[in-house]
Amino acid sequence: MPPKTPSRTSDRFDDDDYPAYTMGRAAEMIGATPGFLRAIGEARLIAPLRSEGGHRRYSRYQLRIAARARELVDGGTPVEAACRIVILEDQLEEALRLNEELRKPTADAGGTADR
Repeated sequence: MPPKTPSRTSDRFDDDDYPAYTMGRAAEMIGATPGFLRAIGEARLIAPLRSEGGHRRYSRYQLRIAARARELVDGGTPVEAACRIVILEDQLEEALRLNEELRKPTADAGGTADR
């Protein structure tokens, strides 16, 4: 009997961008209220997808972003400022990642043309 291949459903559980969590569950996971999730959505930090019934659904990536904003707000930072900080941190992380990627030598480099 051939080995089972993972179903599409199990692939979704590994997908950081799959909107798997309801608002209530998402709020519970990050220790916040649904109102906090709505506030950071209004501030455009995250944009949850909507289910067919119109309910907000959040991905693991969005929950990590929301949790970081919550840390800042818990430390006294206003919601709008916390959202801006998280956006800038995310942009910096992406820029550093791209910079590192561009600095890696390519397979064609390394003096092979001189031989």
